[in-house]
Amino acid sequence: MGQPVAWFDITAKDSKKSYKFYGELFGWNIQHDDSMNYGMVDTGSTEGIPGGIGEAGDEGTPGIVLYVAVDNAEDSIKQAERLGGKKEVPPYEIPGIGTMAVCKDPDGNRVGLWQR
Repeated sequence: MGQPVAWFDITAKDSKKSYKFYGELFGWNIQHDDSMNYGMVDTGSTEGIPGGIGEAGDEGTPGIVLYVAVDNAEDSIKQAERLGGKKEVPPYEIPGIGTMAVCKDPDGNRVGLWQR
């Protein structure tokens, strides 16, 4: 059985503008969390996957990343590198929630990894 997409992340140059855009376009309620400078998306539906909108910052890359559930983020990064990908963000823990990492596929697309 394949690994499911577990989370989406929209990284924006101006997150407040993106909150408005996606909120009005799709009817999403976006709750900004000051401590993380991140907006948690509530689609108002039990269908689909959860996600959020964050600020790219001065050196960040705007874009959309889908996080795929994996058994082990570190092992998945190593496998991605063996397959021609590159590590972009090494695995880091979100206390009490899980571990995230980001790699790039051979074409440079960002792919998120989520270890619960």
